[in-house]
Amino acid sequence: MSFPSMPSSLLSCLERLRHSVCAQSGSGQNEMSVKLPVLTPKGTCLESVRIAIDVGYRHIDGAYVYYNEHEVGQAIREKITEGKVKREDIFYCGKLWNTCHPPDLVRPTLERTLDILKLDYVDLYIIELPMAFKPGEAIYPLDENGKWIYHETNLCATWEALEACKDAGLTKSIGVSNFNRRQLEMILNKPGLKHKPVTNQIECHPYFTQPKLIEFCRQHDIVLVGYSPLGTSRDETWVNVSSPPLLEDPVLNAIGDKYNKTAAQVALRFSIQRGVVVIPKSFNSERIRQNFQIFDFSLTDKEMKEIEALNKNIRYVEMLMWKDHPEYPFHDEY
Repeated sequence: MSFPSMPSSLLSCLERLRHSVCAQSGSGQNEMSVKLPVLTPKGTCLESVRIAIDVGYRHIDGAYVYYNEHEVGQAIREKITEGKVKREDIFYCGKLWNTCHPPDLVRPTLERTLDILKLDYVDLYIIELPMAFKPGEAIYPLDENGKWIYHETNLCATWEALEACKDAGLTKSIGVSNFNRRQLEMILNKPGLKHKPVTNQIECHPYFTQPKLIEFCRQHDIVLVGYSPLGTSRDETWVNVSSPPLLEDPVLNAIGDKYNKTAAQVALRFSIQRGVVVIPKSFNSERIRQNFQIFDFSLTDKEMKEIEALNKNIRYVEMLMWKDHPEYPFHDEY
């Protein structure tokens, strides 16, 4: 699969992501990514990652605050022992949480992730959110009145600590997540920058196509990784449930009927044809397989335009509980 309109510089960045969109796996199938959610019943994540690797997924997106990296690491090691994959076949992305932004905490936090995974390195380590919280054992620090306890945010200092982790071989590459243009420019324009972000992981799907941020990142050779590419769950504790469910959209379903595909498969195909890495989340074995079966059809230019026209600038994951943080990223246009 190729992306004719994609600049060679972006293809180079995709190369550094081990072609998590379009490379050939050992079984001769194309690779995609699997995103793991925050809380999972014991053993669910382990089995899901086993299935995903057997299907052909190679890019696994995780985080310390998902509380399941021990199961992810176990599944990866099992598949290496079985001879299904080699370590270099797997592309694991870990994340630095908000309470660990101070530079002196960055390397110990990554080393803790590696210890949990029982791996020597991660392939990508990213700042999960550009908002620092009070350091400490509490993942979500609150005061006695239930108010969030924030911490002074210095993204450039945190970034320098990530650069040191890369130089030490603890991670192959470094990036960010949920950064807007202004925050990206802070890093890109930092004096003495050694390594620029290779990725920015953001919400991206047919109802929220993010064209301006995508174009900015392409201009700077930053690969866009789209989370919630199928919309998201209807968990009202953190999701804007007033927004319409993406997968019920009649245009996506009509196109799916034409190709004998689901609306989810059409939405995923749309993103990868735009050059966006997709990380769909599922613990259902059949849907894990279905989400991978998107490399045997292509959308026409007309269909791509029809799907692009669905954009409603709907952000499902608004994180409004932190909207008063000085570095809340979603106040800006992009």
